[in-house]
Amino acid sequence: KTRAEVIVFCGVHFMAETAAILNPEKTVLLPDLEAGCSLADSLRPEDVLAWKAKHPDGIVVAYVNTKAEVKALADVCVTSANAVEVVARLPQDRPIFFVPDMFLGAHVARATGRKMDLFPGECHVHAGIREEHLKALLAEHPEAEFLIHPECGCGTGCLYLKPDARVLSTEGMVRYAKGAEAQAFVVATEVGILHRLRKEAPEKAFFPVKPDAVCEYMKRITLEKVYLSLKEMRHAIRVPEEVAGRARRALEAMVAVG
Repeated sequence: KTRAEVIVFCGVHFMAETAAILNPEKTVLLPDLEAGCSLADSLRPEDVLAWKAKHPDGIVVAYVNTKAEVKALADVCVTSANAVEVVARLPQDRPIFFVPDMFLGAHVARATGRKMDLFPGECHVHAGIREEHLKALLAEHPEAEFLIHPECGCGTGCLYLKPDARVLSTEGMVRYAKGAEAQAFVVATEVGILHRLRKEAPEKAFFPVKPDAVCEYMKRITLEKVYLSLKEMRHAIRVPEEVAGRARRALEAMVAVG
């Protein structure tokens, strides 16, 4: 929605690609080209093509944490916030391939009751958050509510330990924490969100399940690199139109469905 002609994306590569896909007439800059994503890198276009060859009537649902070439092969994209809603509205009589995050896919399958083929991909940061990290915090802060991101590898085990946990996207965590009556929260996701949570709800306490759950790729973006990117128009991200056009349709299908 921005009217700016130049977008500097302070995130990882697939995010900048998505911005370029949705804004083909604008310049999108990524301050560090090494800001990648272990989850996006886990899936190749060939993996999607192989499934489609076996399921010609199937639906490929791609989490936005994917490369442009994968989005171009998808029927619809989803975010962690709308994945359940989008999948729930898909035709019941067609097979579904959910890529690339198996933990988010498992959460969506549980929430919708849909049987789906899941690609065995994972975010190395979220996959590293385990039940044993949660047990000590719950004992230390029994009054705290538990917020968990659906990419977490401990989803099933953590929900067993804390059945009333809230499975939320990072944006959903912020929105919920601001409006909830609870004054303390145990948070299972990448720790960068704690800065925003504490900023937007300064009167409340937030405790990370795993304090070293840090995405080193996101942290490659520094103020100095942003400055140089703006000053020198460094690292423009371009997606070939034959790829961008098909990927754009998958993103637009997400909006239309959910």
